[in-house]
Amino acid sequence: MNYSRFLTATSLARRPNPIRTTVEIMSRAPRTLISLAPGSPNPKLFPFKSAAFTVENVATIQLEEEMIERALQYSPSYGIPELLSWLKQLQIKLHNPPTVYYPPSQGQMDLCITSGCQDGLCKAFEMLINPGDTILVNEPLFPGTLYAMKPLGGNIINVPSDEYGIIPEGLKKILSQWKPEDSKDPTKKTPKFLYTVPNGNNPTGNSLTGDRKKEIYELARKYDFLIIEDDPYYFLQFNKPWEPTFLSMDVDGRVIRADTFSKVVSSGLRVGFMTGPKTLIERIVLHTQVSSLHPCTLSQLMILQLLTQWGEEGFLAHVDRTINFYKNQRDLMLAAADKWLCDLAEWHVPKAGMFLWIKVKGISDTKELIEKKAIEREVLLVPGNGFYIDASIPSSFFRASFSLVTPAQMDTAFQRLAQLIKESV
Repeated sequence: MNYSRFLTATSLARRPNPIRTTVEIMSRAPRTLISLAPGSPNPKLFPFKSAAFTVENVATIQLEEEMIERALQYSPSYGIPELLSWLKQLQIKLHNPPTVYYPPSQGQMDLCITSGCQDGLCKAFEMLINPGDTILVNEPLFPGTLYAMKPLGGNIINVPSDEYGIIPEGLKKILSQWKPEDSKDPTKKTPKFLYTVPNGNNPTGNSLTGDRKKEIYELARKYDFLIIEDDPYYFLQFNKPWEPTFLSMDVDGRVIRADTFSKVVSSGLRVGFMTGPKTLIERIVLHTQVSSLHPCTLSQLMILQLLTQWGEEGFLAHVDRTINFYKNQRDLMLAAADKWLCDLAEWHVPKAGMFLWIKVKGISDTKELIEKKAIEREVLLVPGNGFYIDASIPSSFFRASFSLVTPAQMDTAFQRLAQLIKESV
């Protein structure tokens, strides 16, 4: 893999911060090391001296003085070593990436901690997108992703998809305007990467099948583009066995994978992690060095202490409990939709995630219905147009989330919505 051709001039210009380098050294150094290097504040002056967190079905997580001093101090830009090690073993267990034992020059797998998935993705986009670069996505997609990409000036092309994710034939048709060898000519503007949410896509809830992933990966090899596998709902897949991931297929070192604890442990702690070729992960870390310096140390230690007590089996047992909850929530919302909207709208059953993507019959644009009329009836939803590259194009869809609401609230909301649709058609 020639990674230099993918990187922006800004990313290529980044250099390691020598002060940050000393922090990385200290995190792995013996206690006998005498360090006069970093300008870290003296933790004896921190006002917080201990902390305790009560955890369901687990012994209390206690951060005594030595641990709290560490939690409130600067830490490595990659993330704290113990958490990185734990997550590397988790990725090997779940995905068994072919690149784990590759040399760095051949795309060896590496990890870094980020302040949630979005932080890592924004840095990946800024690492890769020059004005005019061709980027592949599949609409509809999370507005936060679009708003991170658009200002960078890339030419964003939508790849057709259905309830089973990206349609390989549609991708082939788009790629047919280039020849595989065109990737060596920067003037040809061949696609730099494909961005996709393969499980429980926000807003549709659609999930990409394993067979389609294999076809897509082979196209990525043929036309030499990267794949950004943004998988925040990986741990919210309702049916087992789970489909293989792009990371598990990555023989070349062309997949950058984004994971997060937001959906299964805490969204407020802002702990995510990026997995991918060492060369590219290093670039993301260099960006962190000059932006936030490092992810929150306290959040990382909280996650680490929890995972250490749980172990891999305990974590995955928690994942199963979380899946059962959201699957039940999904089924309750589907029942409410069947009750009130079956003649007025249509939808697919989401295979993962937190959302139901509903198309209203007889209404070409739901924007006014959702943003004005529904709010007047005290129902808050998200209109479909905001999930597209061109938000000015009318959409007959809206997104409903089943993560927080009770069965009674689902029923009442869809009853009110049904009445509104009947009045508007």
